[in-house]
Amino acid sequence: MPHRPAAPLQTRRGAMATGMGLILSAITPHAARGRPLDMSAVDDRLRRAVSTHETVGVVCAIGQHGRVLHRAVYGQRAISPVAQRMTWDTVFDMASLTKSLITAPCIMQLWEGGLIGLDTPLSTYLPEFAACGKKDITIRHLLTHYSGLPPDLDLVEQWQGHDQARSLTMNSRPDLPAGQKFVYSDINYLALGFLLEKLTGLPLDVYATRHILRPMGLDHSCFRPAASLLPRIAPTQVDETGHMLRGVVHDPTARRMGGVAGHAGLFSDADDVCRYALALLDRRAGRPGSPFPLRRDTVLLMTTPQQPAGRADLRGLGWDIATHYSSARGDGFPVGSFGHTGFTGTSLWIDPQSDSYVMILTNRVHPDGHGNVVALRHDVATAAAIALHAG
Repeated sequence: MPHRPAAPLQTRRGAMATGMGLILSAITPHAARGRPLDMSAVDDRLRRAVSTHETVGVVCAIGQHGRVLHRAVYGQRAISPVAQRMTWDTVFDMASLTKSLITAPCIMQLWEGGLIGLDTPLSTYLPEFAACGKKDITIRHLLTHYSGLPPDLDLVEQWQGHDQARSLTMNSRPDLPAGQKFVYSDINYLALGFLLEKLTGLPLDVYATRHILRPMGLDHSCFRPAASLLPRIAPTQVDETGHMLRGVVHDPTARRMGGVAGHAGLFSDADDVCRYALALLDRRAGRPGSPFPLRRDTVLLMTTPQQPAGRADLRGLGWDIATHYSSARGDGFPVGSFGHTGFTGTSLWIDPQSDSYVMILTNRVHPDGHGNVVALRHDVATAAAIALHAG
């Protein structure tokens, strides 16, 4: 991930000083139909998020028909220990977007290659996973969060390392029978990460770099960023020792594992997330030239409801569709759209019907973990959908 200068905005960029530091605002370019899109409501909401301390800073992009129609950069990248303004090329801890952007497509590559079956129990490939009543949990259950497993590994015990995490995952005990209820669980994607490593013989980050990041040209995305990248990385919050995390994964389970896990660990920036969304939309629509490393039928499978029959919470294979986590869809995008969020304050929502997406990257946990961008995601998506429809 080499350093590069900040990407220029597509039109002029203004600046004004506030009590929160330098605030940058992006002006929307003309829409594809030749009429300007009015994204003032989006910008107003982003500015308010900074001024009311929902987050210290934000990078937002709204894209449609292969173009980034609106870019916005507001607030600050860091306020502790030293203040720094936010920039378009800021690198963020993507948190649980790792699940949808990396781990799920890696698993689906195994499926395309005939190495796994979606409705085959994970214990077929990892026999030790059958322990504690998990023999009936399938790959599909894990991908859709219908496994019945608890939300996370126990962090009270002071375990450390990849092997310890693997042992705890293999010996985890379900709270509910598989297929009964949607329960969002990091253990699901920890298990999928261990499956990937078993069947490929490669660490998850190595496999993902070779088979997802490089083929897509995502040169500014990685696990365990190099020290040279630290000045561009948005810090999150202090760890247990009082040290501000910067370039070290925020999620405590992934951190104990050395920074690479199936549920968290990816770092990325706005350019790469936009590139990913465009490639996914192009592959899903069957347009030629997409670098997305899966077939169109696989992408359609991943981004349509795949939960057990009769269940009301709609999940694709790695993507959220309609659950209590779907506030990032807003009020304007249809249920057929899909997306995901990350605990650190990141989100991506994609709507195939309008061929558009809304990306919001924040480090809302900086510096003390008190930021909250749930309403921001909803409001920006709603305003963006209105603007795209009007344009």
